[in-house]
Amino acid sequence: MPEAFEWVHETTPDLLAVARSAGLEVLLAPLLTLDPAALVPDLPVRDATVSVLDPAAASYAIDLAITRAVAQLAFGNPPHASPLEEVVAIAGPTETTLVTGVAGPAERDAAVTELSPAVVAGFRERAASGGYHTAVVVSPTEGILATGALMRSGDVAEIAGVATLPAARGRGYASQLTATLARQALNDGVHLVFLSAGDDDVARLYTKVGFRRQGTACIAEPATAQL
Repeated sequence: MPEAFEWVHETTPDLLAVARSAGLEVLLAPLLTLDPAALVPDLPVRDATVSVLDPAAASYAIDLAITRAVAQLAFGNPPHASPLEEVVAIAGPTETTLVTGVAGPAERDAAVTELSPAVVAGFRERAASGGYHTAVVVSPTEGILATGALMRSGDVAEIAGVATLPAARGRGYASQLTATLARQALNDGVHLVFLSAGDDDVARLYTKVGFRRQGTACIAEPATAQL
């Protein structure tokens, strides 16, 4: 398992200096919670639809594998100059691969790796119990273009791993996908929905969906090795 520590800065302020003194790189991520009354309605997205994967569907295993490929390409190719609406930060895969050019459906399909039956069964069980949901943005011609996850524990849920295929950025997918996951949480009876944004600019975009800034999440990991 990768070494990582997460905490809320406002509740444990002294830990930041300790983590940095131990050689850990610390991401200071705005921490936001959902204001249910401010959640935007479900709106159409450009040339695609937003849905939550059905764990009972025959395509569930391959769809899960495709979402992992989308996330790998998205987190491995930060938007930088792309529209801020698609700067999706929150927690990403532990392994990313940098590729050149703008990754699209062809690169996504080439990056798909089949998941083991045991992994798929685990996701099916969690999804069926309401503990984990995967949302996707699907184009009728290009397939899955964006994805995100909702992880629930009791009446608290976190939205994480929101990612858009680089070639599909700038279409508003991340915002509507986040709203869909938040609504799923409310429908499941969750009372607190939260997420961590990559920076203040991204946080401001999530406030347009219905989230409100509450503090700062610190995510500490070993410094990246210099080659």
